[in-house]
Amino acid sequence: MADEVILLDYWASPFGMRARIALREKGVKFECREENLRDKSPLLLQMNPVHKKIPVLIHNGKPVCESMNVVQYIDEVWSGKNSIFPSDPYQRAQARFWIDFIDTKVYEPADKIWSTTGEVQETAKKDFIEALKILEAELGDKPYFGGDNFGFVDIAMTGYYSWFEPFEKCANFSIESECPTLMASAKRCLQRESVVNSIPNPDELFALALKLRKEYGV
Repeated sequence: MADEVILLDYWASPFGMRARIALREKGVKFECREENLRDKSPLLLQMNPVHKKIPVLIHNGKPVCESMNVVQYIDEVWSGKNSIFPSDPYQRAQARFWIDFIDTKVYEPADKIWSTTGEVQETAKKDFIEALKILEAELGDKPYFGGDNFGFVDIAMTGYYSWFEPFEKCANFSIESECPTLMASAKRCLQRESVVNSIPNPDELFALALKLRKEYGV
């Protein structure tokens, strides 16, 4: 009997994109169920009663929550193709460290870039670029954070890479001029087949950002 794999997701979420990319990197067939985050489905509330957030991977009826936990689970369960998580314990520890950095130091200013204006937005841009420069230093001259291989940290960042163009349009700045090496890796990631099939068009994301800004009175 084939595995039943369902992903509770939202099309514009950088966190949902992580799960989609990982599944496609592994060649896993799955059903993607779009959630209305303002009117969450009974299934989402049942499968993630603690945080009530997407993504949730439901594998043969059992839920796995939190995006990078989902990615690691996918890597471990479907272990025969395109390893995502490093095999070396030290490299795994480093990958976890940088995931935590991304989800704290990148997430907060990134969210404010599109949802605020004025001084708050300017501070957010500064903090965002500062965090990206730290990541760029860690990347060094490697094609990916995973070295020659697209891996755990790359998947974590690719959801944000998809939003780079909308961020720039919302706040009138250039990420590439500040972080050219990181942008070269970002472009490399965005060209992968698993990514192309998992992320929306930047114009659609920008349109969503404008719509939400209007709703928020920004």
